[in-house]
Amino acid sequence: RYKLGALLLDLKNPEKILKVKEILKKILKYKLKKLARLTLWRYRPGIIGVTGSVGKTSAKMAIAAVLKGERLVRFAKGNFNNEIGLPLSILGDYGDIKGFFFWPIVLYKSLWQALGPKNKNYPELLVLEYAADKPGDMKYLLSVARPNVSVVTAIGDIPVHVEFYAGPEEVAREKGRLIEFLPVAGFAVLNSDDEVVLNLKERTRAHIMTFGFSRNANLRITNYEIRQDEEKPIGICFKLEYGGSVVPVKIDGVFGKAQAYAAAASAAVGIAFGFNLVKISEQLRNYKPAHGRMDLVEGQKNSLILDDSYNASPLSMKAALDTFKEIKAKRKIAVLGDMTEIGQYTLEAHEEIGKLVAEFVDVLITVGLKGKMIADAAKKSKFNKKNIYEFADVSDAKKPVEDLIRKGDLILVKASHSVRLNELVEEIQAL
Repeated sequence: RYKLGALLLDLKNPEKILKVKEILKKILKYKLKKLARLTLWRYRPGIIGVTGSVGKTSAKMAIAAVLKGERLVRFAKGNFNNEIGLPLSILGDYGDIKGFFFWPIVLYKSLWQALGPKNKNYPELLVLEYAADKPGDMKYLLSVARPNVSVVTAIGDIPVHVEFYAGPEEVAREKGRLIEFLPVAGFAVLNSDDEVVLNLKERTRAHIMTFGFSRNANLRITNYEIRQDEEKPIGICFKLEYGGSVVPVKIDGVFGKAQAYAAAASAAVGIAFGFNLVKISEQLRNYKPAHGRMDLVEGQKNSLILDDSYNASPLSMKAALDTFKEIKAKRKIAVLGDMTEIGQYTLEAHEEIGKLVAEFVDVLITVGLKGKMIADAAKKSKFNKKNIYEFADVSDAKKPVEDLIRKGDLILVKASHSVRLNELVEEIQAL
């Protein structure tokens, strides 16, 4: 308290302003953690935790879609998966509060919820997203809330945020903490197609439920395909197999095997809660992906945009390109940018994407210094140089990309969040 008071006396010094912000953030973290733990102790909700290098948010949304028809469920609609966001998800949905008084109102309401008359509308189940951007993150989040069911989506050989770890194995070890503390009666839901994820099963005493396309998956995805009419893609369809039962699943407005994985993960969670496959299939019709995750958007000049601009890693970039390759179109334009926070793997990962693009894309547009590596690799793979356009920043790319678009084009837009390709999507989408 005295330290904060002394700093407040000299707010003209930038370094002291930064220190004040750090101290206030620590105080906020402490209060949110205490209130979240007190709330969990009082209301005893079931907790479904989701982690992975890619697919966390999609899996979270799909799980909520399956469960909320039968249970009172809360899930964070935004990317609330860190030391501030996760306890805030536990405390309530405060999206309607804006401005300077946000945190005072949140803290007051949360304290009243924890100590005042019991809130009859507090959810039975919480679906929480656990990020592990750096070592120690998962341990802290688990000190706030330990799940009864833990889902690990995918990690891959080059996980996002790997530059902050000793290597990919260290990333897997950190994310694997989510299943270590499960109760014996809990469930660990693991992607059987990701070897790194599947190897985590040795780290828990809980029941194991695996999902994926492989034959050894407990809950298997089969007959996957993209549904498409003459003008545009409609969605995906596939079958889910479990315990001798098979159900068809159709989901409109979502694309790619990544979305099938999200649906299968949600189905595994549904089974853990006693739902049958028929009910799960019906509930998945209500699933809508989060914004910027392979959204199909109407573009200018009767074009279509696959908006996957929210974030990118080597694994998710490959998955997006696989989906892009499957969808029929007159001409395919890939707008790709930097994949950040992958450290020593940066050159290798971007060059691999450039080689993949050269196999089927008609026009390549890259944004950012690392995006240039994609363009260089495509050129080496005999991609027509006349059809490659390179830009340093998204603001430079907007007008040229707009001019390039023609009727019938399918445009994939993907990069890490910091590249801000969502701004380009806003520029080229139909008004």
